[in-house]
Amino acid sequence: MSRFKDLQKNLFGGTTSNARQFGMIFTLVAIVLLFQFLTARNLGVGFGDGLTLRSDNLIALFQQNSYILILAIGMLMVIVAGHIDLSVGSIAALVGILVAKSMADWSLPWPAAILLGLGCGAVIGAWQGFWVAYVGVPAFIVTLAGMLLFRGANQFVGNADTIPVPKGFQNIGAGFLPEIGPDTGYNNLTLLLGLAACVAVVWRELQARRTRKEMDAEPTPMWVSGIRIAIMIAVLVFVTLRFAGGRVGTSFPISGLILVVLVIAYSFYTRNTAGGRYIYAVGGNSRAAELSGVKLKRVNFFVMTNMSILAALAGMIFVARSAASGPQDGLNWELDAIAAVFIGGAAVSGGIGTISGSIVGGLVMAVLNNGLQLLGVGTDRVQIIKGLVLLLAVALDVYNKSQGRFSVIGSITRPFRREAPAEPASSLEAGSKPAKTTVAG
Repeated sequence: MSRFKDLQKNLFGGTTSNARQFGMIFTLVAIVLLFQFLTARNLGVGFGDGLTLRSDNLIALFQQNSYILILAIGMLMVIVAGHIDLSVGSIAALVGILVAKSMADWSLPWPAAILLGLGCGAVIGAWQGFWVAYVGVPAFIVTLAGMLLFRGANQFVGNADTIPVPKGFQNIGAGFLPEIGPDTGYNNLTLLLGLAACVAVVWRELQARRTRKEMDAEPTPMWVSGIRIAIMIAVLVFVTLRFAGGRVGTSFPISGLILVVLVIAYSFYTRNTAGGRYIYAVGGNSRAAELSGVKLKRVNFFVMTNMSILAALAGMIFVARSAASGPQDGLNWELDAIAAVFIGGAAVSGGIGTISGSIVGGLVMAVLNNGLQLLGVGTDRVQIIKGLVLLLAVALDVYNKSQGRFSVIGSITRPFRREAPAEPASSLEAGSKPAKTTVAG
C-alpha cells in the first residue's frame, strides 16, 4: 500500500501544475474512450471505427467549442479574483452584430472590423470594471445588469436580423491551417504544431526537475518523469495525426490555433508575472493583499475588462464559423464557461484555479455533449445529464475531502492554496513570489 501511495504521489502529487493536472486529463481520456466504445457498439463495428475519435468529429468538436474555451480563460481569472461574470454571452452577441454590421453596412475591411470588435469589448469591460472596482457594486449585480443591457442592445442594433459576414472574416472561425510543403499525406503545419507541443512537454518536465534541484527539493524519480512524458507525447502524437490526417482541406482549425496562443500567453501571465500573482492574492485574501500593497481596484478592473475583451473575441469567432450574426448568439455561454472553470478545479471562494485546468474542464463538458449527441440522446436529456454530472462530480469530490479520502479536485488544486502574502509590495513588484504561495496556470 505504501508503494502505491508513493507512486500516486510521484505521478500526481508533484509540485508542478503539470503533474497535478494528470488526474483530470485521465478523466477526459476515459470519457473519450467510453464514448468511442459506445458509438462503436451502437454501430455494430469495432472499437477503432467508433465515431468519437474520427478526424472529422475531433475537428468539429474543437471548432464548435473553441469560443467556450476562450471564455473559460477569462472566466477563470474572474473567479480566481472572487467574482463572477454573467454577461459574457450577451457581450459576445452584441460585439458579433456590431462587427457584422460594420462590414456589411460600412464596408469596413475584416481586419479593421476585428480591431473594432476588440475595442468594443474593451470599452464594455471598462464600463463594468468601473462599477465593480471603483464604485463597489458586486460583480454579480453588475454583470446581471450587463446581461440584460447588452442582450437588449444586440436586439436593438441588429433589429432581430441575421447579418452575413465576408469570406475572409469567416477564416478565423471556420478556417484551417493551409497545406504547404511536400505531399506527406498529412497537413504539414499541423504536424509541425504537434512536434512543437511534444518538445514543449519534454522541456517543461526537465525545467521542473531543474527548478526542484535549484531549490534543494527532492527530485522526482527519472522513471516517473519518463512515464509522464511518454503518456503526454503518446496522446499528442495520436491527436496530431487525427487532425493532420482528416479529409483534404481540413486540418487544425484557426480558432484552435488562436486558443493555443491564448492558453500559452495567459498561463505565462498567471504563473510568471507579478500581475498574475496579484489576482490569486486578491482572491485568496483581499484584505491581506491590500495590506501587502496590491492595488485591489486595478486588479478588479483588469479582470473584468479582460473578460469582456475575450468575450468579444469569442463572439467574433462564433459569428465567423456561423458565417452570420444572429439574434440568438451567445445564449447561455456564460453557464458553459463557468461550468468549465469549476470542473477544472477552481474554488467558488476564489484564489484557486488554473488556465490549463479550466481548458481540460471545458473539454470534458464538450466531449460529454458531443458523445451524447453521437449516441442520439435528445437535447433535453443532454442538458439534464450535463447538469447532473457537474453537480455529482463536485459533490462527490467535496464528500471525499470531508471524509479524508482521495480527492481529484483537491489533488489538482492543492498546490494553489495560499496563505496571505507576507512580503511587502516592493518585493512583489520586483517579481518575487509571496511567502508560502504558489501560483500556476
